Amino acid sequence: MSDMKFIDAGWLIDGSGGPVLKNVRIGTEKESIVSINESGFKDPSIKAADLSLCTILPPLVDSHVHLCMSGTVDPFVRKKQLDINFADAKVVISNHIAQHLSHGVLAVRDGGDKYAHSLRYLNECHDIMESPVKIKVSGKAWHKAGRYGGLIGRPPEKNCSLAQAIKNCSDKIDYIKIVNSGLNSLKEFSKETGPQFSIKELSDAVKIAERLGLKVMVHANGKKPVEFALVSGCHSIEHGFFMGDENLGLMAKKNIIWVPTACTMKAYLEHMEKKSVEYDVTCMNLEHQLKQIENARKYGVTVALGTDSGSTGVHHGLAVKEELNLLITAGYSVPEAVKCATFNGAELLGINEFGHIARGEPATFIAIEGMPSDIPSSLSSIKAIFINGRIRYSDQAKSKDYCAWD
Repeated sequence: MSDMKFIDAGWLIDGSGGPVLKNVRIGTEKESIVSINESGFKDPSIKAADLSLCTILPPLVDSHVHLCMSGTVDPFVRKKQLDINFADAKVVISNHIAQHLSHGVLAVRDGGDKYAHSLRYLNECHDIMESPVKIKVSGKAWHKAGRYGGLIGRPPEKNCSLAQAIKNCSDKIDYIKIVNSGLNSLKEFSKETGPQFSIKELSDAVKIAERLGLKVMVHANGKKPVEFALVSGCHSIEHGFFMGDENLGLMAKKNIIWVPTACTMKAYLEHMEKKSVEYDVTCMNLEHQLKQIENARKYGVTVALGTDSGSTGVHHGLAVKEELNLLITAGYSVPEAVKCATFNGAELLGINEFGHIARGEPATFIAIEGMPSDIPSSLSSIKAIFINGRIRYSDQAKSKDYCAWD
C-alpha cells in the first residue's frame, strides 16, 4: 500500500529565489517530497490536504539572535537581564524559542551572551522532539580587553592571544563569535570605531577555528573593522553598517555571507522621540544600511536574514517579519527575500534538513495564509508546519483542513 500523501497549495516559494509556482500539488512519501506539480489541482479523485488559500515556503531561519535577552525597551529590565541567572534564563530562552516557532522559524543562530546561558540551555534543556527549532550557538563571544563586547562575551586572558584563547576553550560550540568594532552611534551619523583585532590576530583565529571545524562570525561595523575581518577569511559579517562598496565587492569575491540586521535601526526609531538628533541620525543609519543591502544584491553578495533579536525593541520571531520587509524595501523580490530567510540561512548554519523545497528533499515546510504578496505580514498567520512529512500545527491551524493528510 502506497504511503503517498498530497497537499494542494495555492502558491509555492521553494527557497531558490526563483519564480513563485501557483496551484501546486505536492506529493510526499514517508519523510520526503516525491513530486511537485503545477497541476491546477487536476485529478480530484486524489485526496489532498487543502491549502489552496495558502503559500508554502521553507522554514525560516534567523541567523543572528540573542536568546537570553528580550526585545523589551524597559531600561530596568534590560539591565537586569544582562546578569540573569540560569534558572531564570532557561524560562526566558524557552519562551523566545516558542515565539520563533509561532512565526515559522525553525532554526536560529545565537550570537552570544556573557554567561553562555544559551549554550547551557542547548546542552541541558533543549528537547528537539518537543520543540523542533534548531539552535546553533557561539557561547561567549570574544572581544578585546577594554573594548565593546562585555554584554555578550569576554576578552582573552592577559598575555594570551585570541587564537590561543580559542584553542584553549573547551566549550562545545557551533561557531566562534568575534567582536571587531563598537556599536553604531545614534548621535553622530556614520561614526566609526577602530578594529579591535589586527588582520594577523583575526587570521590566526580563523585558522585555529577551522582546524577545530568551526566557522567564524564577526561583529563588525565600519570600513576597517569589516575589511580586516574579510581579509582574515572570516565566514560571515554580522551587521556591517557603514562598511562601504569596496568591502561589499570583496565579500562577493570571497563568498563571505553578510547578516545585515537592519531592523535594529527600525526598532530604535519606533521608540525614539521624533524631532531629536538621535531620531534623525537613526533614520540616516537605516537609510544607509538599506542602500548597502540594495548594493549587495547588485554585487551578488550572499545575504542571510538575521534580526539581532534581543536588542532594544527587536522581538524574537516577530522581528523576522520586519527584516524581511526591509529586504523587500531594499529591492529584493519576495522570492529573493525568502531565499535570504531560508536557503541562505540554512547554508550558513550548516542545516541540511530544510532550506529548499524540491523533489528528494525532506518534506519540511511551512504554510502561511494568503498569497506571496501578503508576505511578510502573513507570517503572523502560520497555518501549519510540516516536519519530515508530519504535521506540526500552529495556534491558527484547524485539523479539518488536513483530514486527507492524517
